[in-house]
Order: sequence, then structure tokens, then C-alpha cells
Amino acid sequence: MADYPVLTPEGKGKLKKELAFLKGEKRLEIKKRIELAKEHGDLSENAEYHDAREEQSFSEGRILEIENILKTAVTPDTTSTSGIKVSDKVTLEIDGTEIIYTIVGSHESKPEENLISCDSPMGEALLGHNEGEEVEIELPKGIVKYLIKKVN
Repeated sequence: MADYPVLTPEGKGKLKKELAFLKGEKRLEIKKRIELAKEHGDLSENAEYHDAREEQSFSEGRILEIENILKTAVTPDTTSTSGIKVSDKVTLEIDGTEIIYTIVGSHESKPEENLISCDSPMGEALLGHNEGEEVEIELPKGIVKYLIKKVN
């Protein structure tokens, strides 16, 4: 869908919160763990020191990743009324069963929580459609027909 990462306003807020935590509280915690481990002497065989340094490396990598996402991400226009868009909650019906999905950017996607990426086959197929329409979605298990019951 996009050349740049897509983030909902909620997703952007969550990433900013995570970034603040990693740059503040988490950095201090790791720094203290490294200092404490150094007090135990020889660093070459100090598992606590190596664990803390590994966590520091992971945390700093995540900081860079989040900063890059926030720098390049786009927040789509949610005021448009031309069908399903990113941030919408969509109620779909298949074989008499209703399920609610939220269309989000790929960095926010959590299928197990029904947060579907706008770049996924399902997300791409739903974008732009309206309530009452039937949509055929090509999924790994084959083509599935869904009825769009509600969009909000």
C-alpha cells in the first residue's frame, strides 16, 4: 500500500511512549546493571555483564528502529468517507459468524488481536469498500467471501 510505514495515531502514540521508556527508564536500568556487574571483577567470564551488554545492544537497536519509523511514517487521513480506511473497525460476516477487525499499519499489526495490516491481503482487499458490500479475499487457504456488516 505505502512506500512509507503507515501508523494510526494510536500506533504513533504507543511508539512514542515506548521510545521514551527505552531512552529513560530502560537505559538507566541497564546502566546500573552494567556498573553492578563490573564490580564483580573479571569481565571476560562475567555472565551478568554480558547479559546486560546484550540487552543494551538490543534496546539501543530498538531505539534506532522506532526513531526511523517515527521519522518516515505517514498517518493516513481518517476524515475521508470513501469506504474502509486505516484506523477503521470493520465487522465482517462469514458463514453467519461475525468478527471485528481493526485496519492498522504494518508496524501495529497483531493478527491474534484482530489488528490487521493495511498491507496484508485482507487489509488491501478491504480498503475502500463500504458497508453492505461483499468482498472476496485471497488468503493462503483460498478465496474467502466476506460481507462487510459495519464500518466505524
